[in-house]
Amino acid sequence: MTTTSPARRQKRDKLLTRRAARWLDARLGGAKYARTALGKVFPDHWSFLLGELALYAFVVLLATGVYLTFFFHPGNQIVTYHGSYAPLHGVQMSEAYRSAVELSFDVRAGLVMRQIHHWAALLFVASIVVHLMRIFFTGAFRRPREVNWMIGVLLLILAIFNGFAGYSLLDDQLSGTGLRIAYSITLSIPLAGTWLASLLFGGEFPGPDIIDRLYVIHILLLPAVIALLIGIHLFLVVRHKHTQFGGMGRTEENVVGEAVWPSFAFKSLGLMMLVAAVLAALGGLAQINPIWLYGPFDPAEVSSASQPDWYMGWLDGSLRLFPPLEIRAFGFEVPAPFFPGALLAGITFGLLFAWPSLEALFTGDRRVHHLLDRPRDRPVRTSLGVATLSFYTVLTLAASNDVIATTFGLSVNAVLLTFRALVIVLPPIAALVTYRLCNELQARDIAGGYVPPDRPRVRWELLRFWRWRAMRRASRAPSTAG
Repeated sequence: MTTTSPARRQKRDKLLTRRAARWLDARLGGAKYARTALGKVFPDHWSFLLGELALYAFVVLLATGVYLTFFFHPGNQIVTYHGSYAPLHGVQMSEAYRSAVELSFDVRAGLVMRQIHHWAALLFVASIVVHLMRIFFTGAFRRPREVNWMIGVLLLILAIFNGFAGYSLLDDQLSGTGLRIAYSITLSIPLAGTWLASLLFGGEFPGPDIIDRLYVIHILLLPAVIALLIGIHLFLVVRHKHTQFGGMGRTEENVVGEAVWPSFAFKSLGLMMLVAAVLAALGGLAQINPIWLYGPFDPAEVSSASQPDWYMGWLDGSLRLFPPLEIRAFGFEVPAPFFPGALLAGITFGLLFAWPSLEALFTGDRRVHHLLDRPRDRPVRTSLGVATLSFYTVLTLAASNDVIATTFGLSVNAVLLTFRALVIVLPPIAALVTYRLCNELQARDIAGGYVPPDRPRVRWELLRFWRWRAMRRASRAPSTAG
């Protein structure tokens, strides 16, 4: 009996692997594209990992969502609970709520999986928002990346809708209150509102079909579209090459950093493991959305201190702050919820979609950009972005006006009026302060000899000259002291 040496076995395995790889490449032709993708250079800056953070949160969402799908049963049928949670014994509830409670108490690892899923959804939306902020303030949306910017905005919209559909499936008192608000906003849309509400809810609120339809939307339609858009987004990143901040050796024609394989790939893999570990720790240690405390949804009841997840807070806050104004014209009535609910959201995301074209129109800059801006070098864009963030931050905080009033012993009306004043006054103040700060930082950089990489040097040399001349005149001016 003959034995093969370890070295010979290793050589044989390598030969078999090469043959298998060549066989696949001869039929699929992917080796060329794989070498190109793995040889791409990725800049070494922490802010470029924000998109990776969103991707890995989505992976955790898919993994935990598949597990939960095996045990969750949607439906509006009324049943009586006889499960492990004693305080709800004998309570009538929907099949969806009963299934969610049983998943939390009777399914092995059900509660931790449900909480990991919820935390991952919050992180997914948050990382998309922060990623879009980085792209906006650094100008990474400019030509040739306008389409990728629009895909990112669309991903944000779909993530918000899918998150809302997800926590509305459980049919507890909190999610039922959110569905009541969504029904009112949909119904307030002129002409099409009644038809849209009937299509989604299957009739008047609460509607017999809403849970079943949200289930299909949440586990099938929106995840498939999100996955497709993420794939297109990554393809365009590879196609256009990565943006980078200006600096020594960095130009519009090159990318300075590390290759995707192996250094960046292992770094990205480590980030994925870290994201999964943090979300698992949150799911096991930090309680979130305890639906058994809220009870089943009853349309005749409204819970106090009801706030949605943070990414829907701005919508709730706008509904609370907007005065009860209605418009009646040409035989039609536009109710008050339409303006803060549907119109504000439409304007918000419409401006986000159109921003690359608007900036190119007003600045006349239609060049190809691969080097990023520092926010201080674009004071108008930066100040508008800060004003927008302050506006939506006030709206988000306004969604907790009743909680703030109760916690600090204040009048609810006084808190409401304060937020109404802040939402008007704070954004222009924030924009003015940001604009002045950017100009001062630019002046300091000019005095130190800094020239932004994509700006003409002549213009900045002239600015330095006029600043030097003004400072010299000021130093020669006679003193008026004494």
